[in-house]
Amino acid sequence: MNVLAYAPLGADGIIIRVEADIRRGIPGIDITGLAEGAVREARERVRASFRNSSLEFPPDRILINLAPAGVRKEGAALDLPIAISVMAAAGMVSIPNNLMVLGELELSGRLRPVRGVLAAIAAGHREGIGEFIVPLENLNEAAVLCGPAHGIRFFAAATLAEAVHALQVRAETGELPENRTAWEPAPDGEAQNTFDAGDFSDVRCQRRYKRALEIAAAGGHNLLVFGPPGSGKTMLARRVPSIIPPLEPEEAVEVTRLYSLAGQIKTGGLITQPPFRSPHHSASAEGVLGGGRAVRPGEITLAHFGTLFLDEAPEFRAPVLQSLREPLQDNCITIVRADGPLKLPADFQLILAANGCPCGRLGAVSRSTGGSPQPIHAEAACSTCFCGPDEVRRYWRRLGSALLDRVELRVPAGAPGVLVPGGEREERSASIARRVLSAVEIQRERFKGSGIRRNSRMLPSQIENFCRLTDKASSAFALAAAKLGLSGRACHAILKTARTIADLEGKDSLDTVHILEAVQHRRFGDDPYDIIAAAAER
Repeated sequence: MNVLAYAPLGADGIIIRVEADIRRGIPGIDITGLAEGAVREARERVRASFRNSSLEFPPDRILINLAPAGVRKEGAALDLPIAISVMAAAGMVSIPNNLMVLGELELSGRLRPVRGVLAAIAAGHREGIGEFIVPLENLNEAAVLCGPAHGIRFFAAATLAEAVHALQVRAETGELPENRTAWEPAPDGEAQNTFDAGDFSDVRCQRRYKRALEIAAAGGHNLLVFGPPGSGKTMLARRVPSIIPPLEPEEAVEVTRLYSLAGQIKTGGLITQPPFRSPHHSASAEGVLGGGRAVRPGEITLAHFGTLFLDEAPEFRAPVLQSLREPLQDNCITIVRADGPLKLPADFQLILAANGCPCGRLGAVSRSTGGSPQPIHAEAACSTCFCGPDEVRRYWRRLGSALLDRVELRVPAGAPGVLVPGGEREERSASIARRVLSAVEIQRERFKGSGIRRNSRMLPSQIENFCRLTDKASSAFALAAAKLGLSGRACHAILKTARTIADLEGKDSLDTVHILEAVQHRRFGDDPYDIIAAAAER
């Protein structure tokens, strides 16, 4: 009798059939099927768990096969399936055909939580598996998809003995017993957004940057902000979660499943807030893009339906930055290994933050003799900035034109100057979030059933249908494209951004003001000298 189990691999994982054969011979356990170290070590954990759970371990030669045999298996989630398969082969328990078992065993017989429980239930449900036994600490995670509405039953066991008892009840009554511990909903988004996102009103000035973040949040557009240290680039970017609306139910399940595969769900429950990921600039390519011996989701996949924020973007390794180009275009990444290609979802919004130069002083304010800070102009930038022209060019060359061409919004952030307490009140995140939610609802209705979520993902044919310009707007757009020498992708980016600006105002057609604002946010970056000049002029 086969025991069904699950092994995380890529975005979906694979269902494992654990087979056991008991024959006469020297007592011992052999495991076949490309088992990695932790799986091979299950032999001793299973034997000790039997003894400490007052269960009799068969004193014979046992062969365990993990099918399919051509796929490597790692991790300790196969401990409980191996133990149950040994019992089934010895006639101690009866195993139904549509039952999947997951769990890591301690020597005492207790069950430890494992990663990928939600992904395992989703994969099992697609294959017609309707019953699951999981560790007690994975109860909240399993409850996301299990229930009468989904036709899935599960039992959360704390020990090996409880799992055996559940199987005995299943054999007598035809159903798994009820869980003794009630499911308690976890706080929304607790696995990711545990930090306080703060409020937009915490940051004074930077009206243009705030407006660009509002447009980016509403339409899912990518954004680059550059300016001197202390201008609020990072502080405002980290407040983006405070203005982005919650995920749709299907999106929440998908995001939770990916975090389950990565083992980053702490207490379980559905993740309803869009993820916000901010890796350090020393992150490896595998950490950002995904990969490893057994392919795991990287930061771009964990930012699925959310935001990936790269602070100090030019400090990231060049291969990492340039590898973002295809995922930004395709909304997924294909990782090719010797065993074959694996596709991971990566529909994320990218926010890049950078200084104007390596030393960070380009675009800063100089101290005048009167003590009042004044903006540095291009011709006087060298009085404060310690970088030569070649150093600044090399700094910006790390981003590359191909990556920047996929960034719709480019915003220079100037030094805020002297901040006087009790000045003009800044707009709070709550009011910005209402406008963003209204624009998002318009887009959900516009793209219903098409697989498109936001304006930034519109196809060329959809741009023709949804980005209709007035005569004056069409003339302004043609003039801007000719004057700035925009590429085809840049022209589409301007139209998509203008569509989002019009959605924020509740307008159906694109007017001149929408086009001009979109052009204003897009004009920096195609030529690195534009960015250098803009940073110096702030």
